[in-house]
Amino acid sequence: MALADDIQSGGKALVYDKGETIFRQGETDPHLYFVQKGFLKAYYLTASGKEYVKTFVPENDFIGSSNVYRYPQTGCTFTLVCLEPSRLLRLKYTDLINIVQQTPESALALINMLIDVIAKKERREFEFLCLSAEERYQQILKNTPELLKRATQNDIARYLGITPVALSRIRSRMTGNPSSALMT
Repeated sequence: MALADDIQSGGKALVYDKGETIFRQGETDPHLYFVQKGFLKAYYLTASGKEYVKTFVPENDFIGSSNVYRYPQTGCTFTLVCLEPSRLLRLKYTDLINIVQQTPESALALINMLIDVIAKKERREFEFLCLSAEERYQQILKNTPELLKRATQNDIARYLGITPVALSRIRSRMTGNPSSALMT
């Protein structure tokens, strides 16, 4: 893949420990990050301190605040933190634009990457608007079961938009085991 090679050669390799923050909501970080190794969590924090998990980012996936590229004066709309020790490649958005302007293969790869991002956002929006919390949890079990091993139950609940207690109840109903409701 030409884009991955270009990012590898033009990006800066960074290593983060578990729990380290890459950028915070409100900060200006005009970079795209490629996860070579590790697992990240992107989340929103309300003024009252309530956390909502936007997404999880596994290996071989990209993330960045496109808001900063488009509206630099506003800052990042979310915080990005490592849930595992992570190795990332960081590339400025402006460098990414230069790469895709010079290489048709990289431009096509970027288009495909953006289509994937749009499809994921569309699916997540559909799930929140049209599925119950239990159905959203079933989608995790079906489509991304590895998430259950890499994220805490609290983070999964925040991703589903429910409380950890509600998630425990869902898990209990699904397994038919009342004691599983106590597991977090």
